[in-house]
Amino acid sequence: MPKEYRTIQEVAGPLMLVRGVEDVAFDELGEIELADGETRRCRVLEIDGSNALVQLFESSTGINLSNSKVRFLGRSMELGVSGDMLGRVFDGLGRPIDDGPEILPEERRDINGLPMNPAARSYPEEFIQTGVSAIDGLNTLVRGQKLPIFSASGLPHAQLAAQIARQAKVRGKDEQFAVVFAAMGITFEESNFFVESFKETGAIDRTVLFVNLANDPAVERIATPRMALTAAEYLAFEKDMHVLVILTDITNYADALREVSAARKEVPGRRGYPGYMYTDLASLYERAGRQKGKAGSITMVPILTMPEDDKTHPIPDLTGYITEGQIILSRELYRKGITPPIDVLPSLSRLKDKGIGEGKTRADHANTMNQLFAAYARGKEAKELMTILGEAALSDIDLIYAKFADAFEKEYVSQGYQANRDIEETLSIGWKLLSILPRSELKRIDDKFLDQYYGKV
Repeated sequence: MPKEYRTIQEVAGPLMLVRGVEDVAFDELGEIELADGETRRCRVLEIDGSNALVQLFESSTGINLSNSKVRFLGRSMELGVSGDMLGRVFDGLGRPIDDGPEILPEERRDINGLPMNPAARSYPEEFIQTGVSAIDGLNTLVRGQKLPIFSASGLPHAQLAAQIARQAKVRGKDEQFAVVFAAMGITFEESNFFVESFKETGAIDRTVLFVNLANDPAVERIATPRMALTAAEYLAFEKDMHVLVILTDITNYADALREVSAARKEVPGRRGYPGYMYTDLASLYERAGRQKGKAGSITMVPILTMPEDDKTHPIPDLTGYITEGQIILSRELYRKGITPPIDVLPSLSRLKDKGIGEGKTRADHANTMNQLFAAYARGKEAKELMTILGEAALSDIDLIYAKFADAFEKEYVSQGYQANRDIEETLSIGWKLLSILPRSELKRIDDKFLDQYYGKV
């Protein structure tokens, strides 16, 4: 029977100080019982001798210092996991919010998980088809990879996230594939959009959703991605499924981290974020990957909105250090009506070379990818020159490249949020566009592929 303490000394915002506690550990869960019998949850943030600083999951309204009781539960926050989680919607603390029955857990797991031993990791090298040409063709997602999407306020990252979650699959093998989707600090409209989007296409049957709304407590927002990753680890390494984890929006998560840090009066780091934010983000991102001897895998696509469209802001900056590349959305392309507005030149997938080629996608994939990058970069330069000097100043070949850049954005990058292109269709569109250029300009493609595909699509 846990001890009950009536020694609440002070309540300040989301924090509460309890004196005279014994055998209480950091991160331990607790329950506060109010005078009217209502209970609220909290967790231990700090221990100083016999004093415990706890953080409330709900509002502090109504907590009376003399009548309220606190008991500590002797365990950290846990999630009950089961194969029945697929097709269900939970709140940020793992409680069902879809009017369905409670989950009967096969086991309970600490949501903080354990870091994956680097020596036990398998190298990511299998292609995941998202159905989005700008990702599959040029910045390929590989099973076990962490590939974030850097967006900005007002750009359609929610539609792109839903599209990837609906369409993603591992080709050529009849393997179990699941999506774990965690939304942090989003509005009710956005939450409704994701749930309805998955229900319409039937993707909900292979998806586990964790939804934390903007009006939910900050401490719940910090728990949400850990809940999602705990569910993903169970499905991947116990049920042998290939799991795609989508986390949106990491900026809201980092802001919650800053809010809690400020409440604890910690010394702030860059832009007011806590100095340990790098470590904290790494403790999330590094839970993705493949393990030797395990059939399942966790691939992660975190989504973040860059404050003020600034790539050097601490959140995208630190995320870029930890993950293997980034997909960048462009406001300029969005204004042109390109959907999804993926800016392929600054985007990067550091593991793409491992997931493409014969037996994975197609033998000509690497050659066409390099040539499309080079041609688009030159076409963009030609268009900039045209803006400054006028069309008459451009050579005939530069005019062709400028035409190629426009066609590339309209036909290759822009495809809408419903089109699901397989890799063969993406490569065919690439060859069709490369046929705009003279064959002599295609210096990055092997002659045997030119003979096979150039001008034939």
